[in-house]
Amino acid sequence: MNKRFLIPILILLSIASIFIGVKDISPLDIFTLGEEEIQIIVLSRLPRLISIIVAGFGMSICGLIMQQITQNKFVSPTTAATIDSAKLGILVSLILFSASSTIIKMIVSFIFALIGSLLFMGVLKKIKYKNPVIIPLLGIMVGNVINSITTFFAYRYDLIQNMSSWMQGNFSMIIKGRYELLYISIPIVVIAFFYANKITLAGMGEEFSISLGLNYNRVVNIGISIVALISSTVVITVGQIPFLGLVVPNIVSMYQGDNLKKSILPTGLFGAIFLLICDILGRLLIYPYEIPIGLTVGVVGSFIFLLLLVRRNR
Repeated sequence: MNKRFLIPILILLSIASIFIGVKDISPLDIFTLGEEEIQIIVLSRLPRLISIIVAGFGMSICGLIMQQITQNKFVSPTTAATIDSAKLGILVSLILFSASSTIIKMIVSFIFALIGSLLFMGVLKKIKYKNPVIIPLLGIMVGNVINSITTFFAYRYDLIQNMSSWMQGNFSMIIKGRYELLYISIPIVVIAFFYANKITLAGMGEEFSISLGLNYNRVVNIGISIVALISSTVVITVGQIPFLGLVVPNIVSMYQGDNLKKSILPTGLFGAIFLLICDILGRLLIYPYEIPIGLTVGVVGSFIFLLLLVRRNR
């Protein structure tokens, strides 16, 4: 799975995505577009495309980092209580800072996502029997407890519908002025590139990495902070996208191995391609209506996840 192979695919899918929608815009008319068509492309379809690429790139790398740190291929932000904690953070921001800007809500969500991820890692350290299936189940259990707290207070303050709208993964509402927060993910991904080798060493175990002179706790905390910040940014902007950070790193690792420095770019590219394909499918299956990206990725991702489980058992 070479990046030289992935980049042309991403470019072709990106071009196709721009010309898919309710408003019929043909590539053949690119030089004769009217003012209305230009506005549709600039204000709606280009922002949507950019948000899909950035979200797919970021969430896939988040899953890769989590799997490397926990030494488990079935851990991701959705199975490590990160997304559920970010959801609780959104609820807290809606209750306490309802009139605040989106950036304030993102900061609150990031703080809760970070705390939830650290809680999961703390519980993980207490577990002696680290079965590959037990660890993600543990993360799901912690996430369900946090999600129950979120649901209780959402009912208490009559915010169930608000939370549902925030968490439903959907790119149809992405327009110019409502996606720029995702740009925060770009420098964070660059930081992940710089720490790739250190995160790879941390993934070999605490004792081994410390024997090589690595500050294990600091590297793990940086990795978790990267995951929490990107996850909270994507959740605030787009909503919850299940399975993306779980299946994409597994597929790429089959071809690239577990060296983070070598696999981080192909993982991000393939994540963007995977999300773009699911988005295009969601727009075409019941055209002119649209299936939310959370549902499309959930169906496709769950099928791939089952195949990965069967493959691992074999």
